[in-house]
Amino acid sequence: MNSSFSPAGRSGPVAVVLAAGVLAIFFGLVSVTANPTLISVAVALFVGVFLIARPAWIVWLVLSLGLLVTGLLPLFSEEGIVTKASWGVSILCFFLMMVAFFTAITSPGARRNTPAFVWLALCFLVYSVLVSFIQWYSIGEFSGGFKRYFQMWGLLFALCWFPFIERDVRRWRVFLLIVALLQLPAALYELIALVPLREGLRNIVPLDVVAGTFGAMRYGGGASGEMATFLIIVLAFLLAQQMEKTLPPRRITLLALLVLTPLFLGETKAVVVLLPIMFLVLYRREMIARPLYGLAGLVVGVLLTAAAGLFYVSLSERHLDDQIQDYLDYNIYDKGYGQYHLNRTTVITFWAKQQGTHDPISFVLGNGLGSAHNQAGGHVAMRYPNHGIGLTTASSLLWDVGIFGVGLFVAIFVSAWRTAVGLQQKLADPTMRADVAAIQAALALFAVYLFFRSSLLENLSFQIVFVVLLGYLARLHRTHGVLPDKSR
Repeated sequence: MNSSFSPAGRSGPVAVVLAAGVLAIFFGLVSVTANPTLISVAVALFVGVFLIARPAWIVWLVLSLGLLVTGLLPLFSEEGIVTKASWGVSILCFFLMMVAFFTAITSPGARRNTPAFVWLALCFLVYSVLVSFIQWYSIGEFSGGFKRYFQMWGLLFALCWFPFIERDVRRWRVFLLIVALLQLPAALYELIALVPLREGLRNIVPLDVVAGTFGAMRYGGGASGEMATFLIIVLAFLLAQQMEKTLPPRRITLLALLVLTPLFLGETKAVVVLLPIMFLVLYRREMIARPLYGLAGLVVGVLLTAAAGLFYVSLSERHLDDQIQDYLDYNIYDKGYGQYHLNRTTVITFWAKQQGTHDPISFVLGNGLGSAHNQAGGHVAMRYPNHGIGLTTASSLLWDVGIFGVGLFVAIFVSAWRTAVGLQQKLADPTMRADVAAIQAALALFAVYLFFRSSLLENLSFQIVFVVLLGYLARLHRTHGVLPDKSR
């Protein structure tokens, strides 16, 4: 009998037709809902399955959509519905996480020389899930909290364990520089087109919308601090390359000017804190090895910080003393931040005052992912309405995963720092050595962000920057940081 007419021969085409029919019905039902969240998740699931054998393509999609698209979407949706489309990017990155875990489990060589901070990150993820089950409240709170915390962590594990070709890694480095350069036209558009629309509105700072592609609401807050931090990190990478003399001075000067310009289009006062920290960390070795060169770098940092400070002061009609006092009031003293009762300091002391022998489990283990999230209405946040207990990364971690979880999260930073310091001494390639030096400066800025905002736990674009740098450091450690075993 001709095999082409056998049941076995017909089963393949029939299966394809049935699968296509089911998918057509599924996407048809999803599309008629007109729900951006469902549509983006459905598309991400389909694309993720299709690209699961092409992790590099998933990385490209996550980087491009996460850094250039999702942050701009809220500007064109007054009701904020379009912001839910970011779920699609998160789903793609969770697919990438599964690919990374599968690679690590099935390929023993992929796990070899994995730096300690990656294992600590994995432990923190598992610990957070276990705590959420122990302190269970609801599936909605857990799923939302897990998504916000770990939506981009797939990049960290994939860059560490998946054998991406070096050409792709170099292209991703260039792409991040391009993203930094694109902040200027995006910020100019926001300054010219959107700031005038916000002037005179109650409880809104008009210049907060100048956040580049990192996210802002047309009539709400913006991630201007996250954009500024990203640009300062990119500046650190450029200066580190200049220290190693890997790029022409003219090119670095031009790129640095383009990267710095958006900092003077908005009003991000944190720049006067973050800039000197970056310069101090980056040039600390030069102060010992080449004192004059290191001093020159610090002088440039002081001048840039002074220029930024004077510019931000000039934007306000209030006297300098009043601005300083106001800054101290809502950051250190008792004045609440924005419409919250707590600020960046009192949010920590308030947590400490609520702890006691009546609930030791909450102190040690926390209350589960999402419990302190203000906007989503976490069950602990609802106990203290309008307090803003999840104002910063540190306070959110304390409420969600307890003092032990905070210790694990901080250990990731400490271990990554030690890895970067040791790697800088081993690397022979000047470009990689410069990158590792810049990553150390970035880690210092991320550490400051623990007490500044909660962006490390919920801002998708900023999380990409954080985990990509950790993943890149892990990749450098695995491929270049361990000397070969001569006994083999």
